[in-house]
Amino acid sequence: MTESPVDLLARAAFITADADRRAAPRFRFAAEPDQPRWRVRSARVVATAHGVYELSIDGRPVTRSVLNPGWTSYEWRLQVQEFDVSDLVTAGEGALNLEALLGNGWYRGDLGFAGANANYGEELAFAAVLELTFADGSVQRIATSDAWQAETSDIVANSLYNGETIDARLRGSSTPLSVRETDIDRNTLVPQAGPPITRQETLKPQKIWESPSGRILVDFGQNLVGWLRFTVQGERGSEIVIRHAEVLEHGELGTRPLRGAEATDRFVLSGDTDSFEPTLTFHGFRYAEVSGWPGELTPDALEAVVVHSQMRRTGAFECSDELVNQLIHNSVWGQKGNFLDVPTDCPQRDERLGWTGDIAAYAASASFQFDTSDFLHKWLLDVQAETEHDPIGMVPYVVPNVLKYATFDESLAAFPLGATAIWGDAAVWVPQALWNAYGDRDRLAAHYPGMVLHLESVEAVLSPNGLWDQGFQFGDWLDPDASPHDPAAAKADPHVVATACVYRSAVFAAEAARILGKDADAERWSRLAERTREAFDDHYVAENGRIVSDCATVYALAICFDLLDAPLRERAGDRLAELVRERDYRVTTGFAGTPFVTWALSETGHIEDAYRLLLERECPSWLYPVTMGATTIWERWDSMLPDGTINPGEMTSFNHYALGAVADWIYQVVGGIRPAEPGYARVLIQPQPGPGIAWARTAYEAASGRIAVSWRTGDDGFTLEASVPEGVPATIVLPDGSSREVRGGEHTFSC
Repeated sequence: MTESPVDLLARAAFITADADRRAAPRFRFAAEPDQPRWRVRSARVVATAHGVYELSIDGRPVTRSVLNPGWTSYEWRLQVQEFDVSDLVTAGEGALNLEALLGNGWYRGDLGFAGANANYGEELAFAAVLELTFADGSVQRIATSDAWQAETSDIVANSLYNGETIDARLRGSSTPLSVRETDIDRNTLVPQAGPPITRQETLKPQKIWESPSGRILVDFGQNLVGWLRFTVQGERGSEIVIRHAEVLEHGELGTRPLRGAEATDRFVLSGDTDSFEPTLTFHGFRYAEVSGWPGELTPDALEAVVVHSQMRRTGAFECSDELVNQLIHNSVWGQKGNFLDVPTDCPQRDERLGWTGDIAAYAASASFQFDTSDFLHKWLLDVQAETEHDPIGMVPYVVPNVLKYATFDESLAAFPLGATAIWGDAAVWVPQALWNAYGDRDRLAAHYPGMVLHLESVEAVLSPNGLWDQGFQFGDWLDPDASPHDPAAAKADPHVVATACVYRSAVFAAEAARILGKDADAERWSRLAERTREAFDDHYVAENGRIVSDCATVYALAICFDLLDAPLRERAGDRLAELVRERDYRVTTGFAGTPFVTWALSETGHIEDAYRLLLERECPSWLYPVTMGATTIWERWDSMLPDGTINPGEMTSFNHYALGAVADWIYQVVGGIRPAEPGYARVLIQPQPGPGIAWARTAYEAASGRIAVSWRTGDDGFTLEASVPEGVPATIVLPDGSSREVRGGEHTFSC
């Protein structure tokens, strides 16, 4: 019986080398196969590391993936990769030459905010086993041990935040390093759960020019995540320096939002023709500043390599408004850049952390755009592990929670530790988004314990009156009316927000428990939901439907989470529409309200107001960044001010997906594709046209097949074309309220 990757790796020692902390050592081993290589029937390699590794056989990489083993909560979950290397083994003769390059990665990445220097440990380590199965059934295993050799490489510095330095003069020459075996907790080894990180595509420069200060700048036309790759020939010892940034300010590279991250790669030339690709780092950038290039820098001289986790594109949308199309483009590219093994807040500055609140807001949109089932499943396993081991049993603000190792955490001092709404609710809302998108009962069962841990941490801090009205809350983070220096200063009462979130999470936990046959749990969470709803209505909702703090976010949450009975729901919808009109359709919500405000409007009969809110172009709005040339979603509604200067707030990123959560509403309400049952086992097709968009086309690749909807309005009325996978039942609801029941096939209706 074939051993599992984890069991096979038990045959290997973890090895380390005494190398410069900044550099990347290389391990080598030459092994003679027991039989000629052409007699190998199959070959596989299993490997992992504290740090990130690149493994090759006879100089050829064993995988297309990069930055292995990725980022997990290393204290409890270190993924083991398995690769089929049969072709590599049988392609050669004689000894097998194994090489492994070991970089700092996330394990020793000095992560966190400037000065935090958060690390899992100071000692990197690598382990691997190459297993050869010969035609006669015999098996040979070649494992890491202190018999391996180590040496310096041409990578003299590598850091995820600061960049990579490669000295081509060192190629072909090296200094031996001592190798020793080291111990790690083998109980942390787990099979690979998430998709690999891979090079996805390449982009060529759109423009190269000289800045006012005489710097050479390159525009790739798209804010992306990855690195630059090029081949060049120049004077030996000369250095090419490449700095990266997302935007320009005053005609120069706008690096202030990077904070402490240098985001700079350096390449020292050998004098011959050199090829460079810094694969032990990554940058979030659209623009690059290049200095030291020998001769004239031309567009064909270099390319940007786009890197993110492997995900299948599943959603598509297009409509008559090109700015909305660009907004969707920005959402897709924001997901690409921030789905690099962990759903991060941003990919460029000295942070790049798995903030739970961001993905809580965005998971539904993400799971329409791409197949996120494995990606988010892997992350949720870390959420559960972190919560289980947290001293007070809370879902950490970031997962993996490397910040607990920070040596300097003043930037988090304003956030007392404790259970929080939205951020902690990611343990429930992300599984809910996955359940709706994929309907995978086994995955729901795997995620259910994490839901329980979160709700139990919340129950412990609820007041006797049933409200979550004490303790720190992020609340409606980044309310556009707040000072750029005080992102938590929202209009929405944070305890109104928190109590509403308790209800939503308890309702879904009860549903999940019923699905999983946990009847006692279902009753428990149903009681919590009922108590919370009663407390919310009694303390926060007036008889006229006004909700405490009387702003768009509290009405949006109360409506979308179903906290109000019919008469109050109608009044709340009317009040929300009134507030939206009073602000001339500028957005007034932050992280808490933004995913739900258009939903709340359309679900209470205010579809025209929802469209006008979506299509507003003045700041703050979804389309304002588009008019400013954005190619990804911004962290702030005004990350760049109308005069072209960068927002003065310390937190100013140009690639944050959370405020792009409106995409979910666009796909389902404008586009008209909704899951009537989990996993689209039954489909609801119900586009709701509104002013400003004359036609739309939407498609989604469900497990059962492709669902497509196309509609248009004109002088002849409304026409809908829908395609439903064979055998899949669907309800089609037209704007006049009439409905049709169909099962599979192509359908056209007008009204």
